[in-house]
Amino acid sequence: MNAREDDLRVVVVAPTGRDGLLISNLLISKGIACVNSASVTAAQVVLDEGAGALIIAEEALTLNDLVQWTLQIADQPSWSDFPIILLTMAGDVNDERQRKMRARQPFGNLVLLERPIRRETLFSTVQAALRSRRRQYQMREFLVERRLAEEALRKAEKLAVVGRLAASIAHEINNPLESVTNLLYLIRHSPNLQEAKEYAEIASSELTRVSEIVTQSLRHYRQSTKPTMVSIVEIVNSALALYQARLTSAQIVIERDFRDCPTILAVAGELRQVILNLIGNALDAIGRGGRLKIRITSSREHSNGSRPGIRLTIADTGSGIPFAIRKNIFEPFVTTKGETGTGLGLWVSSEIVGKHGGKIQVRSNASSPTGTVFSVFLPAQPQFAQVATIAG
Repeated sequence: MNAREDDLRVVVVAPTGRDGLLISNLLISKGIACVNSASVTAAQVVLDEGAGALIIAEEALTLNDLVQWTLQIADQPSWSDFPIILLTMAGDVNDERQRKMRARQPFGNLVLLERPIRRETLFSTVQAALRSRRRQYQMREFLVERRLAEEALRKAEKLAVVGRLAASIAHEINNPLESVTNLLYLIRHSPNLQEAKEYAEIASSELTRVSEIVTQSLRHYRQSTKPTMVSIVEIVNSALALYQARLTSAQIVIERDFRDCPTILAVAGELRQVILNLIGNALDAIGRGGRLKIRITSSREHSNGSRPGIRLTIADTGSGIPFAIRKNIFEPFVTTKGETGTGLGLWVSSEIVGKHGGKIQVRSNASSPTGTVFSVFLPAQPQFAQVATIAG
């Protein structure tokens, strides 16, 4: 989003005498686009359409105008610090001028020029203001590009999650389908009806298992994108069901500790992505023969007004996170998996937790492997704030 021509024009409000016309003619003669407004109200309309700086005469401002300008300045986007050049009058400071001086304090990027003003002084001040405004527009472009890049990374991580789940689901479904194939063969060659019925019951049970896996998968992809009251216990159990074959083959023991777990307001699909990522990372770290402990309990965040919510803890007996990357573990492209990891999972997870007004923390020990613990606090009624992460 490049700056338009209107974005760098100067708006002049000096309705008394010929100051407005003289200043406008000077700037135009120097190649600077300029709009001479007859009143503060007219200038505000122009500014809403885009401008690089404002030159305004002190006598043109009433106290009510100052209040309106203050509100408009306060409503700027984060990248903006709009330059204002105020032309002041020489002379004694009376009560009215003192009130105006106090009222204009919130203006921010304000330069005072006392009249009479030398042409060179005015021109150089305007040039400095426009340079400042150009840098602000560059920041705006940078923020837009970063937002687009981050959105692309989120989509890439979501696709990576889909790929990992697809492989896991295929493995989950393949085992019972192989059993059904073998059972059908036994049914065809069964010597008596009773034996065939027993094989058919086992086959039916295996197909029920396939149906459950498919149902859990559809839950992940058909979640509403709007916040609803959700049960973290159900989401965790659903995620574990998708990883069941991997847990069994790797001989990983699951320890569940779910107690007093109220529902919370959340986007279920996003929390499912966080939980799948944390469990998947834990399984990668454990390898074979370890333990995965998941605890869910009602909790309060005492550091933030004692907010009520729930705390999810996922602890593994894996290899731990090296100290060198632990403090950056929630940043993009930081991974412990070498070329097999995208380095986006924990970053996206921390953003989702932050969006829900929560906090994600990690404790780990890689020197004498005792595993890693991720702790996630989610408020019961989030305001969907900015991300807050702590690595330790």
